[in-house]
Amino acid sequence: MRRRISPVDKPRLNLSRGMPPSGSGIRAASLSQRNRRYRLLGLLLIGLTLLALTGCGVLVRGVSNGLTSTHNSPLFRQGRHGPLDEHEQKAAETAWHYFENNHNPKTGLVNSVDRYPATTMWHTGDYLAAMVSARELDIITPCEFDERLSSVVHFLNTMPLFFDRLPNKVYNTQSGAMVDYSNQPGEIGWSAMDIGRLLTWLYIVKCRYPIFSEYIDKAVLRWNFCDILDNCGTLYGGLKVHNKIDTFQEGRLGYEEYSARGYQLWGFSTTQASKIEPYEMATLYGVRFPYDSRDVRETNTYAPVLSMGYLLDGLEFNWDKTDQRNGWDSYHSEPDMARIADAIYEVQEARYMNDHIFTARTDHQVEGPPYFVYDSIFAAGYPWNVISDNGQHHEDQALVSTRTAFGMWGLWKTPYTDRLMKLVHCLNDPEKGWYEGRLENTGEHMKLITSGTNAAVLETLLYKSQGKLSSCPDPQDERPIPFYDLQITDPFKEEGKCLPLERKGCVP
Repeated sequence: MRRRISPVDKPRLNLSRGMPPSGSGIRAASLSQRNRRYRLLGLLLIGLTLLALTGCGVLVRGVSNGLTSTHNSPLFRQGRHGPLDEHEQKAAETAWHYFENNHNPKTGLVNSVDRYPATTMWHTGDYLAAMVSARELDIITPCEFDERLSSVVHFLNTMPLFFDRLPNKVYNTQSGAMVDYSNQPGEIGWSAMDIGRLLTWLYIVKCRYPIFSEYIDKAVLRWNFCDILDNCGTLYGGLKVHNKIDTFQEGRLGYEEYSARGYQLWGFSTTQASKIEPYEMATLYGVRFPYDSRDVRETNTYAPVLSMGYLLDGLEFNWDKTDQRNGWDSYHSEPDMARIADAIYEVQEARYMNDHIFTARTDHQVEGPPYFVYDSIFAAGYPWNVISDNGQHHEDQALVSTRTAFGMWGLWKTPYTDRLMKLVHCLNDPEKGWYEGRLENTGEHMKLITSGTNAAVLETLLYKSQGKLSSCPDPQDERPIPFYDLQITDPFKEEGKCLPLERKGCVP
């Protein structure tokens, strides 16, 4: 029988304070104190570098080598770091096979699920992440990357839009047509969360490969942002109801804050979407973690505690502010999100240590009805709850998620994540990609293969090689072509699409 967590179990935590509560499972060291130490160490190293530059060449090389090795040390990097070994490179190549096998040359799109010709904007973001990872891990050549990226950007510049405003929720990957959830022709609405992930990876691509920035900017400038984001920074999804647009607040704690970063990168304010509130606290195994306290009876949307939003935020942004992406990975300029991510990891590790149940949970696809479940740490008042969109329980679909195991292994270098990787290292077909995971109750392989899992494997391995993925080089002669910036700042080009400078400020 599941034990419902009572209000007594969920004392409130002021996340804005610099230190987690005493007695909690959240790491006891103050992040602000750690950050000060790293800054002081950084200033010392910079001083050594400047000193070295005034000396002989041998000293310069010695200090340079020392700085490289120090940057790759735990003082400067969160989690795993360093070049991939033979097995890790093979894991990346296996994941890339998914995108080779599911690529549709006519549209440039990749299927969300193996051999099923449909995709969303979230999964198009997956493909961009996988493509960048494959290029930078030397799995594909520069010219193959150019061809694949050019095809995707061409599609984004020509695809039909929902009500001529925003990307539809689903597209057929063979025809490029807007479709419904059964892959039949039709426009159904948009997802602010999905578009947020796509915006993140479009920005990362143009930052890392600025030669493409003009074409990426043109694709984004096709969209009308008036209904997806209000002036107070709240994100809204849209549905087609009786041939009209019905909007609703979209996003729950974890994924909402992560998706908001995509809009921030393009100059939008996401004040409301980026707030952790409203939340309450739950406690499991002495670990306190927040959960979204919005009532499903009022919102018609469940708010499960899941891993993947926090993991993507860590891999891609290091739990940093979007305007502070180029610092060291040991410092987190969004310490609240870093603390929550630590707690989400630690409660899953604690379950293994206490109950001896391997745990790596997040939302995932399912073979057959209901096709998708929230495999949660906490949902609808119960720990370790597995529910579908309508709230029905599916405990038999609890999974040790491959993408969660990889993400936690990349971000936390611990004996537990080492064990997780041993548990999932065979969950793949070398010619098709990585499976969705291992059933928690029976140990059976769930052999469903998806873009989300294989993109996460590639992202994690690129993170190990390079650090946070949104940090990109910006030499003076290789900055992105400022086409987007020119368009949104030109007073004669105000297009009524509610771009950043067209907005008038928040009026609650």
